[in-house]
Amino acid sequence: MKVGVIQSCFIPWRGYFDFIRSVNLFVFYDDVQYSKNGWRNRNRIKTPDGSRWITVPVRRRSLSQRICDTEIDESSDWRSDHFRLWSENYSMAPHFNDVLALLGDLGRETATTISELNISLTKAIAGYLGIETQFMLSSELHLTGTKTDRLIDLLIQVGTTTYLSGPSADSYLDKDAFHRSGIGLMYKSYDYAPYPQQWGKFEGAVSILDLIANCGHGAKNHIRSQTPDVIIAP
Repeated sequence: MKVGVIQSCFIPWRGYFDFIRSVNLFVFYDDVQYSKNGWRNRNRIKTPDGSRWITVPVRRRSLSQRICDTEIDESSDWRSDHFRLWSENYSMAPHFNDVLALLGDLGRETATTISELNISLTKAIAGYLGIETQFMLSSELHLTGTKTDRLIDLLIQVGTTTYLSGPSADSYLDKDAFHRSGIGLMYKSYDYAPYPQQWGKFEGAVSILDLIANCGHGAKNHIRSQTPDVIIAP
């Protein structure tokens, strides 16, 4: 079984969903440390003036705080700000109503943490794209060890035969640990052609909802990398 493990992200780019599509089981790595100024609570959208951040405010109470424990900060009406930004920049897109349907109420009644919000939105978007991958949370397991050893423990517990990783992990993954465990290692390829998009020069490093706003259900035809994943440890 091919397995992928990534921290949750707020309405991530199309490569994240290509990654999910490429595995049998996708594990949200939600019981690790929350990192400030990352993709956990923000992403980018396309505007007439270029791309810009759209951010969910969170409460960060300690440096060791886990993603699954990071609460959404409800002291401001951030949801209204988000919907205003989506409307201002995408209301003329042909499939804007699909975007609104996927955003729903942005977890107003159901999500108290950024992890809950991210996972709910990711599952909804994956379903829209016709992705049938199974999901689970790392916090559902009782993991031991640190760094690669902790990851290997997770992979063994879920019955992994091949682990798909993002290529940036090459700088810190202990590849010998995969050889010792008998688990294959592959790196995901992120190589995509442009799709029809508003506002001038194409910008690929934006939320998947930009692709959906412009292509609707046809978005599923634009999320497969043009080059194959790379086998590191067979």
